[in-house]
Amino acid sequence: MPRPAASPGAQLAAALRTARVTARTRRIAAGAMVAAGLVLSGCAGPPAVSPDPASTLPPAVSPDPASTLPEGVTVELAQLRADVAPRQAQVRVANGSDIALKVRGVRVDDPRFEGSATRVIPDRASTIPPGGLVDIRVQLPPVDCTAPDDGEAEVVLEIVGESSSAEVTVPAPDALGFLAPLHARECLQERMSDAATLAFTGFQPSAPGEPAALELTVTPAGAGEATVVGLERTNLLEFAGSSAQGELYPLDLHVAATDTEPVVVQIPLLPFRCDPHAVLEDKRGTIFDVRVEHEGESGEFTLFVGDDLRGRILTWVGDWCGFGS
Repeated sequence: MPRPAASPGAQLAAALRTARVTARTRRIAAGAMVAAGLVLSGCAGPPAVSPDPASTLPPAVSPDPASTLPEGVTVELAQLRADVAPRQAQVRVANGSDIALKVRGVRVDDPRFEGSATRVIPDRASTIPPGGLVDIRVQLPPVDCTAPDDGEAEVVLEIVGESSSAEVTVPAPDALGFLAPLHARECLQERMSDAATLAFTGFQPSAPGEPAALELTVTPAGAGEATVVGLERTNLLEFAGSSAQGELYPLDLHVAATDTEPVVVQIPLLPFRCDPHAVLEDKRGTIFDVRVEHEGESGEFTLFVGDDLRGRILTWVGDWCGFGS
């Protein structure tokens, strides 16, 4: 059930005060960043670089790069919250050497994927000064479900010098441990697609104090059986009604091999939180974990509402909470 803490007028006044404080804080932070930049410009050590800057820095790079990384340079993989929906990841290069490092081509090879993950902006080059750090975004290819979940990744970097370039292949530790769970989730979803496919297909906003409706369509595939157990709430959205059980909205929707007609379910939604920055800085608020059972296997995979529904949902949250336009 909705749980407004005060009247709509009081909520709106509080939200406006929050917005003014947030704006003032950001102006102060921006001024501090400019001042810090002016001070640091006179220091001997250059600042860290992140994320993925264009190659505009003046430090000289190695004239003839070798096929190994300079001592002190480390590489690892990570996936940030903003990378989940577009299926991307970051190649994090930290330059602990005493020379600038210029990286152009980036490729990640991992047996858990059907091909290589490559740089999202392929022609870009990033210059990393001594002591600097850069996150280079790569696009993940489809998973290879014939491979086990516990593979190991390698990164191939094209290091650019003054007169030549060289490729360097290094192991890429999975800093946050995201690759194995990603492979397991997506392979479960692929196997599940033999029985049914799931998609969010509509959204009906609501007035403040009332639940909205998110439409989930389950389409039988005719090649297996499965049960859609339920949806888990997100960090931004929760469920309304007596059917909601804590963080899970139970569906218990069984799909038989003989089923042919799609099933459309209306999921009652409420904002889980009403602080403005939760919407302004949203990364995963519209990505739901779906619990399923398929051929005796229980698990879950993620399901994104899509960019169009995401925009409509975030607008509704702002209006429902009283700080929308």
